[in-house]
Parts: sequence; C-alpha cells; structure tokens
Amino acid sequence: MKKKILYWSPFLSNVGTVKSTLNSATALMKFSKDSVDVSLINVCGEWDSYENEIKANNLNLIKLNFSYFSLLPKKGYIQSRFSYILIFIISFIPLIKLLLKYKPDYLIIHLITSLPLLINYFFRSKTKLILRISGFPKLNPVRKFFWKITTKKIFKITCPSNELVINLKNKQFLDNEKILFLPDAIININKISKLKNQKIEKKTDRKFFLSVGRLTKQKNFKYLINETSKFFKKNHNFDLYIVGEGEKRDELQNLINKNNLNNRIFLIGFSNNVYAYMKNASLFILSSLWEDPGFVIIEAATCNLSIVSSNCSNGPKEFLMNGDAGILFETNKKGSLLHELENYEDDFKKKVFAKKNSMKYTNFRHFKKLNAIITQM
Repeated sequence: MKKKILYWSPFLSNVGTVKSTLNSATALMKFSKDSVDVSLINVCGEWDSYENEIKANNLNLIKLNFSYFSLLPKKGYIQSRFSYILIFIISFIPLIKLLLKYKPDYLIIHLITSLPLLINYFFRSKTKLILRISGFPKLNPVRKFFWKITTKKIFKITCPSNELVINLKNKQFLDNEKILFLPDAIININKISKLKNQKIEKKTDRKFFLSVGRLTKQKNFKYLINETSKFFKKNHNFDLYIVGEGEKRDELQNLINKNNLNNRIFLIGFSNNVYAYMKNASLFILSSLWEDPGFVIIEAATCNLSIVSSNCSNGPKEFLMNGDAGILFETNKKGSLLHELENYEDDFKKKVFAKKNSMKYTNFRHFKKLNAIITQM
C-alpha cells in the first residue's frame, strides 16, 4: 500500500524554500518506485503558478481554500505578518478537515509551521509530522515555550546544515534525538547541464563577478556594492552583475548611481536561468547576513565557479569547509570583502572541493536521506 505524504509550505514570495519544497516532493515521487503518493497543499493559491510543473512531475495539488494569494500583502515586515496571521486563521478548520479526510502517513511542514504544529498537538492523529527548520529560529520566551510543547508530539525535525543541528541541540529545548541533518534538494544535474549553455546578454566586454538573490536586507547587497565600488576604482577589468528582484531595488540602484558605477554594476533583475550567468562569470560572491546553507553557492559550485562568501550562520562556512572549498570574509565588516577581492587568485583545488560538496545536495541524495526517515518503523 502506498504511503500518503503531504507537503505544507505556504509562501508569500519566491524564496529558496519554495524550490527546496518542490524539489523534495519531486525527488520523493520520482525515486520511490510507486511506493508513495505525494501531494502539495495549495493553501491560498500560492502554488497556482507552479501547477504545470507539479503535474509534469506526477505530483498532486490539493486545494485547501479559495485562491486569495494575489490579495495578500507581501512587502514589509508588518504587512507580511498580517498575511501569515490571515493564512493561519483561514486555514485552521480546512486543514483539520483535510487531515481527517485524507489521513496522510506523513505531513512535512516547511513554512508557517505554527498551525500544523498546533493542530498536531491538540488533535489525535496517526499522521507523523516532520518539521523542517531552515535557519536558527528567533527564540523569544513565547516561541520557545510553544516549540518545546508542540514538538513533543512530532516525529522528526530536519535541518539543512550540521551547524544548525548542533546549535539546536545545544539549546536543549527540543528532543535532541529527533533532530537530523537533511540536505536540501537543490541540484538537478540534467537541468543545470541543459540551462547553463544558454547565451546571456553581457552588459560590457569585461569579465564579471556574480551575485544572485532577492534584493532584501538578508542578502546584504548594499555592503556588496560598497565593497566592489572601492575595488572598481583601482581595477577596471571586471563588472558586477546582481541577478534578482526585491523591495530594495530602488535603494540599491540609487547607491549605484551615487557611486557613478552604472556602467560597472548592473541589477539584472529576475532570471529563470542563473546557471548561464554562473557559467560565464569569473567569481561568485555571497554577501548575505545569514543563509542555511545558501542555495546559490551550491549551484555556483556545481557550475565550477569560484566562491567568495561571508562567514555568516548557518551554512556557508560549513559548505566551503571553513575556507578549503572557497574564500570566506567577515560578515558585513567594512573592508573584509575588498581585501579578499584585491588578493584573489583562482584556486582549482578549492573549486574541486566545492563541486564535490555540491553533490551532497542532489535530488537523489536528498531522496535517499528522506526515504530513510519515512521508512523507519
């Protein structure tokens, strides 16, 4: 009899967790040899735009509510929190009804986890809950109490880096036996091989550094622009391409204008194919304030691109083997990135180590580890 597995991952924007959720479900369906029935819960219409891809991978899409995703405020801290609360309230009864009707063997939860955690705690069910934690949670007294109580009744807690596993265990407010390392499903070798050979439109004839991510505070592109601006004053051989969209775009463009670097630093915007940029770049730079572990550096490593990254929590330095597989600089420290750029030399050995590490994050490797979890007696 097939195991029924549901994924709960309601989102407001196209963050990395969206990709990891879809890749995880796809890998589980593809490699399980018809032993599972995998479905994504479409909470408020957030998965509507992925419907063709979901069907192409033989996944089910279960509609929980009417589609109100387009009506939700998405930008700004207060607005997004209002949307989360609204999703929680509207989805409470429908999610209970779905679990009672569908009777899944496993419910894997990624985002807005408080609702399924609460339901799992108060309602008796044979469904085993797997909580995915990406990034160390901010533990105010209320959240810490809530997590300590509700996680007593869940099956497993998975983390995308060993560093996060250690940090959570050291806090000793969860059942340490339940906490496991599960690398994200990031790398699809066939897809990358196909896409990276597509042509890109270069802005100049110069070589370029590359950074990829949403234009948000987390990615710290303001710091990146300030550091590379100083580098470009002395070095005229490189440009900087930043691929991504977000609420900080106008602020970042104004900073570029202020430094008179419109012809050296380019905000490319969103791209469905970052791999083509990675293949053509000379260096990948991750300037983030936090990552776990940082999808883009794993993808860059797969594309044989040298990496310079901030040593932020919880994953880049683990993936880059504390500097053996890439270059690390002090997070947000003035002059630290500039120093590494001024002294940079291409290191083939580092690239080999990084690419080898990236293979831990293939869809198949993710499946193997997740399958070992859900087949436990």
